[in-house]
Amino acid sequence: MADTNYDVLIIGSGPGGYVTAIRAAQLGLKTAIVEREHLGGICLNWGCIPTKALLRSAEIMDHANHAKSYGLTLEGKMTAKVEDVVARSRGVSARLNGGVGFLMKKNKIDVIWGEAKVTKPGEIVVGASSKPAVQPQNPVPKGVKGEGTYTAKHIIVATGARPRALPGIEPDGKLIWTYFEAMKPDFMPKSLVVMGSGAIGIEFASFYRSMGVDVTVVEVMSQVMPVEDAEISAIARKALEKRGMKILTEAKVAKVEKGSNSIKAHVETKDGKVQVIEADRLISAVGVVGNIENLGLEALGVKTDRGCIVIDGYGKTNVAGLYAIGDVAGPPMLAHKAEHEGVICIEKIAGVPNVHPMDKGKIPGCTYCNPQVASVGLTEAKAKEQGREIRVGRFSFGANGKAIALGEDNGLIKTIFDKKTGELIGAHMVGAEVTELIQGFVVAMNLETTEEDLMHTIFPHPTLSEMMKESVLDAYGKVLNA
Repeated sequence: MADTNYDVLIIGSGPGGYVTAIRAAQLGLKTAIVEREHLGGICLNWGCIPTKALLRSAEIMDHANHAKSYGLTLEGKMTAKVEDVVARSRGVSARLNGGVGFLMKKNKIDVIWGEAKVTKPGEIVVGASSKPAVQPQNPVPKGVKGEGTYTAKHIIVATGARPRALPGIEPDGKLIWTYFEAMKPDFMPKSLVVMGSGAIGIEFASFYRSMGVDVTVVEVMSQVMPVEDAEISAIARKALEKRGMKILTEAKVAKVEKGSNSIKAHVETKDGKVQVIEADRLISAVGVVGNIENLGLEALGVKTDRGCIVIDGYGKTNVAGLYAIGDVAGPPMLAHKAEHEGVICIEKIAGVPNVHPMDKGKIPGCTYCNPQVASVGLTEAKAKEQGREIRVGRFSFGANGKAIALGEDNGLIKTIFDKKTGELIGAHMVGAEVTELIQGFVVAMNLETTEEDLMHTIFPHPTLSEMMKESVLDAYGKVLNA
């Protein structure tokens, strides 16, 4: 008879789920993970990774179309075959998908294929998946377990999230797309409306604009990328508009008329005026909502709030033995947050000493549009709202030798310090490769670094990272190269 009892059962194999499973196995816990569709979850198969592959193609396209500015000549105009760009993206995803399967096997983690429902504390029933259409490059692994009843002292829900749909503008897979369809288009539209300018919306807007598509972004808030610092957002907007993107803020898509192969978006501005925008397709990128349905949570009395499971700082729900991590446990809905949250949860379960709740104020956010945007900590406005006295430093890409040599001299590094203590409380960036730079400030904040520590740190030359130090120097009136 097959062994169906575990120390830990994890529902969902996205970044949070599979990383938690690996850490559980490292801690000596008998572990299994339940997956209904594809190992790696949305991030690896339909989110973080394949979108970056698409954006890499877009970046190369942008560079090729501006080869003359680098002293190079290309014969003819660079063109893109959508099927080839998509095929590369899917291939990248498939490679990493297989890697997750390898990690499960390496760490002796059982994979249970199917859809889980928590029937009572410590017990789940796995039935047939409601999403059985697994990608061709991701067949159901041989030898995995399937339908049946399984028990564990600890059950962790890591079921992620899905695109939010607005009433009357529900995605239909043809004319109104979510990121699923936008990532794998069967043709390249000539025109596109993107509803929402968060990370998902603005990344797809950037990709399609690079591919030559006429793109209009509609955002209900007063700035693009609303969670970002206003100054950084303004610089990003100017750069995006310079690339030919149309951006409407303080506006909403009130209605969508569908034609046979196009849409008409009725866009209402804050003054009540309505303009009709015709386009081939519309991408709905108005956020995501946690996958909490059909898990048996209601019957168990699990507390939820605004479509997400309520947890404490260690992933515990109000039901003994039941935990939640990642997107399903609420914002910020980021893969790296899910991974870290999962490690905290399982280490607390295992009794690892000195486990601390996650500090959400030190989670970096990255948006991979062109130009890139990255941030951590408080914006200038939020710091002032809290009544803090602050020092703000700025350094422009246009004053950095490496940025000029790269032909990427448009951007800004901005740092925010507590005036009384010298504590770094926020860092915000827009420009080339800032998603790779932000981690330096994240480390500094976690080590409670002061402005003096950063000023006495030697940054290599010539690098983009030098701008980080210059921004700190600027906050204290000591900037050297501006």
